[in-house]
Order: sequence, then structure tokens, then C-alpha cells
Amino acid sequence: MGLIRAMSTIHILLIDDHPMFRTGLNMVLQSSIPNAQVLEAGSLEEAMRCASQAPDVLLLDIQMEGVNGLAGIAPLKHKWPKTPIVILSADASTDTVQLALERGANAFISKADSTTAIIAIIEQMLHSEPATHMSTGVRREGASQFRLTARQCEVLDLLSQGFSNRVIGQRLGLSENTVRGHVQSLLVLLRASSRSEAVFEARRQGLLG
Repeated sequence: MGLIRAMSTIHILLIDDHPMFRTGLNMVLQSSIPNAQVLEAGSLEEAMRCASQAPDVLLLDIQMEGVNGLAGIAPLKHKWPKTPIVILSADASTDTVQLALERGANAFISKADSTTAIIAIIEQMLHSEPATHMSTGVRREGASQFRLTARQCEVLDLLSQGFSNRVIGQRLGLSENTVRGHVQSLLVLLRASSRSEAVFEARRQGLLG
């Protein structure tokens, strides 16, 4: 997958209260990111207690015992302000996605999506400069807000020109799987069921000229 920082360990913190899911995802992360070191935690409290250094990326479930994942975004941001938080949840309803992003999550992905999409989002977080996660604020109806990263904006622009994932990848120097992950993320953010609908919604919201 061309993931980044060769020769340097990538620290990933995975917070989820389902041991089997954590074990499975840990194996996927280790095989897809050779230099990844994955720390697992079954709760927010355990994560805050056991992680001695700031992770490079934090994967956070929502529906957990104890402190809910959405409520945990703020204390995690306070402890590790530079660490991007990716919400990884079985609940991918529009309201949940919107609330997670409003509370400070950098990205949202459904557990129903492919592991390729999860890896693509992690790659995106690791490639981006810290400031770009907050770079684009867009107002939804009802004055709610979500954010696109700089890379998502680039993919969206090429998507609006009708290019395939393969061509978008060639233009941006990304793998086709990585582009597919970005497109899936855009569909969730724009509440769209297809690429054409995503472009229409992006134009309606002023994201495209």
C-alpha cells in the first residue's frame, strides 16, 4: 500500500470493547502496515491509562461500555491534541457521522466497509500535515458542520471531472485502493449513495465550482 515512513514505527491505538474484533483488525493492520505497532484497549479508561506516548493514529469505537466513544473524543483530544482520531463504528447513520465530526473526529468509517477502506483512511491520516485535517469547514443544512481533508478535496475535484479511481490514483500518485477508500469516505460525508450523487451534493454545498 505504499504506507509511509519506512524504517519508522507507526503507533496505532485501537479502542474497542470487542476482543475478537480488535484481534482481527490488529492482524490486518500488522499485515498491511509492516512497521505498525498496534496497542489495543477495551475502553477509554484503559486507553488513557496504558498508552504512554501519543499514537500516530487513534481508532475509536462508539458503542462501548463505560464512556461512550463520542463522549471520549474530547478527553482523547485533550491528552493527545496532535493525534488524528478515526471513528470506526457499526453505526454509520448520518446523524452519528455528523455528530462525530462535529465533536472533533478527523474521519469516520463504518465497520461494514472493507479493510482496504480502513487502511486507506489510516494512510490518509498519516500522509496529511496536522493542520489539513481541519482545513476545510463546510456548513450542512441546519448549521451543522463537517470537514474535508486536503486530499479529500483533491479526490472530489477529480471525481467531479468523471475520472475513474484508477485515473485519479495516477494523477495523485495514490493506489487505486487508496482512492477507493477516499471515495467511500466522501460518500459517507456527503450522505450520497453514488459518485454522481456525491458530486451533485458537493456542488450544492459549494464544495465545487
